[in-house]
Amino acid sequence: MEQYADVYAYTQKVLDLIAKEEITKEEAEWVTRQTVDNFRDHVNPGFLAYRKSVTKDGQFAAVEWKDAGPNSFMDVNGKEYIDCLGGFGIYNVGHRHPKVLQAVINQLNRQPLHSQDLLDPLRAMLAKILADITPGALKYAYFANSGTETVEAAIKLAKMHTGRNTFIATTKAFHGKSLGSLSATSKAVFRKPFLPMIPGFRHVHFGDIEMMRKTFEACALVGEDVAGVILEPIQGEGGVNLPPDGYLQQVRELCDQYGALLILDEVQTGMGRTGKMFACEHYGVVPDILCLAKAFGGGVMPAGAVVATEEVFQCFFPNPFVQTTTFGGNPLACAAAIATFNVLIEENLPARAEEMGAYMLKGLRESAAAHKDKVLEVRGKGLLIGVEFHSDEIGYEVSKGLFDNGVLVAGTLINAKTIRIEPPLTITREQADRVIATFQQVLPQVKI
Repeated sequence: MEQYADVYAYTQKVLDLIAKEEITKEEAEWVTRQTVDNFRDHVNPGFLAYRKSVTKDGQFAAVEWKDAGPNSFMDVNGKEYIDCLGGFGIYNVGHRHPKVLQAVINQLNRQPLHSQDLLDPLRAMLAKILADITPGALKYAYFANSGTETVEAAIKLAKMHTGRNTFIATTKAFHGKSLGSLSATSKAVFRKPFLPMIPGFRHVHFGDIEMMRKTFEACALVGEDVAGVILEPIQGEGGVNLPPDGYLQQVRELCDQYGALLILDEVQTGMGRTGKMFACEHYGVVPDILCLAKAFGGGVMPAGAVVATEEVFQCFFPNPFVQTTTFGGNPLACAAAIATFNVLIEENLPARAEEMGAYMLKGLRESAAAHKDKVLEVRGKGLLIGVEFHSDEIGYEVSKGLFDNGVLVAGTLINAKTIRIEPPLTITREQADRVIATFQQVLPQVKI
């Protein structure tokens, strides 16, 4: 294997670095240089242009290296950041929660993956947990690895159950970037390069129940009956947009009236994020299909789930292989998800999200009150908070200022008109105060 000698030496160097608890300054410089060079030459140089953590000339880059506590992480040079982005909502139970981590280690030591032929116990147990904890008659679960995969499965399930091909989604929606879920996503910058999308998707304005009603009527009149409506109860990527009063209930009624399924995408809003275990519980609405991911794996494993009623899911019964994935529902992911529900309940994290969310909303609104020329609105539910600015440029400068002062929020060079603040549900009062104080400090420094 002489031809691979250089690759072997490189892999060994990386493995040795991973094994170290602490690295030297020289090693940190090597990691930073390798990261920047390899992003430019082998991943995608576009990331270097758009990340707030990289200077324009690439001479400095904050390279993420390790977790520094349940609510923060550290870059390779030892600078600590309060994580108010959390992988867009992955770390609901915090970084490296010991119970979640230990469950995965225990399963890893027993059996990391399964044979695919015998019945695997943790998948069965996790499915029961989901049936018990989700609202209404949701009963059967399919497991995937990510949010976009759960949406793909939900679309296929709705098509197969109803025999219909038309779906209604909403403007400002984000449901993923694989081709089926991208057809439901509304953001033009993601869609245009890949047009045409999967046929049958209609988009209406989020919150406009009359437009939704007329679309149902029009689809029925032309013989394109609706298979399902897919919604985020609270839109995340679209700007933390809350539904108008009564909206979700009225959508539920329209679905019932026209024989369509209600698919709720709770990939970002689920798992306690908004102050309830699932955001739909705020509105007294039960979907026919529920999509989960992100925090479902406890911030340790990639994992997602689709949960549906027996009436809907039974179309998969005759041939269970009609929708499968090699790694979905693997033992490590199931162990992480089971431990995550245990932690959410044990530490009462949905209630904590409600309490800390109200506290942070109040502090951020008070900080923004004197800067109405920059901040349009601060809104949210639980610890899913959006700060909307008058322009992308202002939002980017604020998010960059927060980052420079050790607070990470969503907001990139091309998408910062509304920045998201979604820390772990375990964030402390002291850390919340620091986030609010830093926001208050940065706002006056931003020029318009």
